[in-house]
Amino acid sequence: MLTAASRIWTKSGLATATTRAMPFFLSTFPAPAAAAPSATPTAQNPSPHRRLPPPPPPRHALAFCAAAAARLAALSPSRTRAMASLATSAAAAAATEVTHLSQRDAAEIDQQLMGPLGFSVDQLMELAGLSVAEAVAEVYKLSEHTRVLIICGPGNNGGDGLVAARHLHHFGYKPFVCYPKRTAKPLYSGLVTQLESLDIPFVPVEDLFHDLPGQFDIVIDAMFGFSFHGTPRPPFDDLVQMLVSLSANDELAKRPPIVSVDIPSGWHVEEGDVNGGGIKPDMLVSLTAPKLCAKKFTGPHHFLGGRFVPPPISSKYGLELPPYPGTSMCVRIGKAPSVDISSLRENYISPELLENEVIPDPFDQFRKWFDEAVTANLREPNAMALTTVSKAGKPSSRMVLLKGFDKHGFVWYTNYGSQKAHDLSENSNAALLFYWNEMNRQVRVEGLVQKVSEEESEKYFHSRPRGSQLGAIVSKQSTVISGRDVLQQAYKELEQKYSDGSFIPKPDYWGGYRLTPNLFEFWQGQQSRLHDRLQYSQREVDGSTVWHIERLSP
Repeated sequence: MLTAASRIWTKSGLATATTRAMPFFLSTFPAPAAAAPSATPTAQNPSPHRRLPPPPPPRHALAFCAAAAARLAALSPSRTRAMASLATSAAAAAATEVTHLSQRDAAEIDQQLMGPLGFSVDQLMELAGLSVAEAVAEVYKLSEHTRVLIICGPGNNGGDGLVAARHLHHFGYKPFVCYPKRTAKPLYSGLVTQLESLDIPFVPVEDLFHDLPGQFDIVIDAMFGFSFHGTPRPPFDDLVQMLVSLSANDELAKRPPIVSVDIPSGWHVEEGDVNGGGIKPDMLVSLTAPKLCAKKFTGPHHFLGGRFVPPPISSKYGLELPPYPGTSMCVRIGKAPSVDISSLRENYISPELLENEVIPDPFDQFRKWFDEAVTANLREPNAMALTTVSKAGKPSSRMVLLKGFDKHGFVWYTNYGSQKAHDLSENSNAALLFYWNEMNRQVRVEGLVQKVSEEESEKYFHSRPRGSQLGAIVSKQSTVISGRDVLQQAYKELEQKYSDGSFIPKPDYWGGYRLTPNLFEFWQGQQSRLHDRLQYSQREVDGSTVWHIERLSP
């Protein structure tokens, strides 16, 4: 909100990777048809509202089609990778003692950001709105929470909501905006124009009191920020009470979750929900740093967003903030919600995998799926679990990276003194597993393993970055060392030795392996656990070895 006195702009106030960025297989609702405009707009609201459509028919899944491919474009590589790395940051963020800001400090920080530190209002609003949209997408999966209502106030908290609506639209959600008290400033008018150009409906207040849980899957509270004082005036008083009633509904599964931007509307910025009868959001997205009232937040999802705090601000105010993962604009703070592990499940939405539609040669079928995983910008699509078995029959697994494959097999490189190498010297049978979570796919490969030629290992070794070459020499894989400093010291010595750019010889104890398959299994997740499993095994037919395809029960 804008402070009434100074009119200086101030900002208002996301775990495994449970949210699935699914570029190929998306579940959605039917697109609500735009109804006729409401009554003639007032001068305060120059653009006509749209009446809400009747409740949509039951949800249905989209098959793998051009529409899903189009939505892939909305999931950028950086966003996909960022979402994949959110889980790794959760533990660190939870362990961080995050600084909470008073109202005065929050206002001062905003003034400094937009003063000597060179930020503009629209820049901060854009970053804040993107943070909110990313946090929502991290927790509330598109397949289950498509229709999003954003209730926007007249100040910058409302502006954050307008920006979030635009980003959610591009993420594949179906946003609806309630913006009853529009601000005439060009910044806000421009945001409204942007949403209208995307055909995002603006919903009049009176339409929100008719079966709201049946109309929307998420409600975003972007009404009032930390600068708001006093009692909300119409129509926001009724809107706040509507969310209070909604959040008080104990039947959580039957109501849309509430997401508050920076602070829950109606809360005191420092004391929180003073009377105990305010909004109880399911998610709070704090911006810049959480405000003091956030200590009273008891919902399951608390995220910090913004990622625009420069060192001078952190230093002056002693801010302790968690690191943001990858390229994400949000990070979960506080304790992750406890879950019943037995209840965790996904109902996969995928195209069918049929025997008469797959490629007869499993190597060609694997290449097809691998290329699709690469095209979908999945993080490390060449990552595979390698399982080996010792002479005593003890199995062990680890993740390695595929570095080549053809009709002769799958190649990776490692230290010949490692545990996996020891196992393979005793038992050449091994298995590989590729798991492409976002595509509901996995591929199992079994076969016999042997070392690649020395020439092949030599060629690959010298194709690696010099740092990786030095690392391969330093690491005596699987051996016990006294500490990381031992590795670092040995690396520094080698780095100095070859600092003139001279040739780095490949160590004799390092090289490649090739698994030659005798069995493939292609797995495609399906609804109700009726997964598709097609197995390719070798058969002898008329003196020749051929691949035979058969379906396995899920």
